[in-house]
Amino acid sequence: MGERKSRVVIAGVGNVGATTAYSIINQGLCEEIVLIDVNREKALAEAMDMEHSTYFMNRNIKVREGGYEDCREADIVVITASAPMPKSSNNRLEMLAPSMGIIRSIVTEVMKSGFSGIFVVVSNPVDIMTYYCWKISGLPKERVIGSGTTLDTARLCISLSKLYELDAKSVQAYVIGEHGDSELVSWDSANIGGKNISDVMRDNAERTAGKTKEELLRETVQAGWDIFQRKGNTCYGIAASTTAIIKSILFDENRIYPVSVMLDGAYGLKNVFLSAPTILNRQGAKEVVEIHLNPEELTAYRRSAKLLSDFYEELC
Repeated sequence: MGERKSRVVIAGVGNVGATTAYSIINQGLCEEIVLIDVNREKALAEAMDMEHSTYFMNRNIKVREGGYEDCREADIVVITASAPMPKSSNNRLEMLAPSMGIIRSIVTEVMKSGFSGIFVVVSNPVDIMTYYCWKISGLPKERVIGSGTTLDTARLCISLSKLYELDAKSVQAYVIGEHGDSELVSWDSANIGGKNISDVMRDNAERTAGKTKEELLRETVQAGWDIFQRKGNTCYGIAASTTAIIKSILFDENRIYPVSVMLDGAYGLKNVFLSAPTILNRQGAKEVVEIHLNPEELTAYRRSAKLLSDFYEELC
């Protein structure tokens, strides 16, 4: 009998789910992708369309529509399904009640299959939905991960790179906390080429052009809403960041990303899912990296945690 194929299941084949699947195919990360959606005809059509594209990519990846029974042999189940965000709102927490039912039904069915892999939760409000997924699934905390502020971090790094005409990968900075209005930047640990961001901004005042840290954070928080208001969704950025998380897990990379994980003592916090720099590998969330936060940052981070944990009673 041959070895089991690597498999990623994506639950929810809207813009984010479909784009994530296509991103996985482009990078050739697994041998099989299974798409699950309440609209099985759409899932089938997306699978057919993507499978046809593999001819031009030199990828030997099977893509198919499936059911929750396919989760049993999956390495990762990605949950992208969630309640639609009303255009009149820019508060992800307002999606809590309608999203709970969706997450509950998905996780319950996945676990019935005998799934023992890793959940990657993308559905908003992602930190709370990741906690809810963990509670319902009963899986160890390291095997339930939310996409968190990985994309927010990329947005910040890109904004800084544009200021100083650099490759964004030369910027090292983390957005942490809630994926939402209470998120913050760990400015004390942020650097460009090893030089602290505060020094970079001061020593390059002409290129900084009066831009402040507060403005950079505000633009980072607002970026997703700016895209959403113009085109009705965001998909490419979140799909790419989710794919990076999946790659670090499947390829045992031990890469560090600011994902939503259960904090168990780090930063003086317990029993709350919040974004923190985390080492990701085949185990899932291998280890939280506790970077230094100055007193103001630590207070803001704990405030963000309190905001999220206050919603946990509603999930019971």
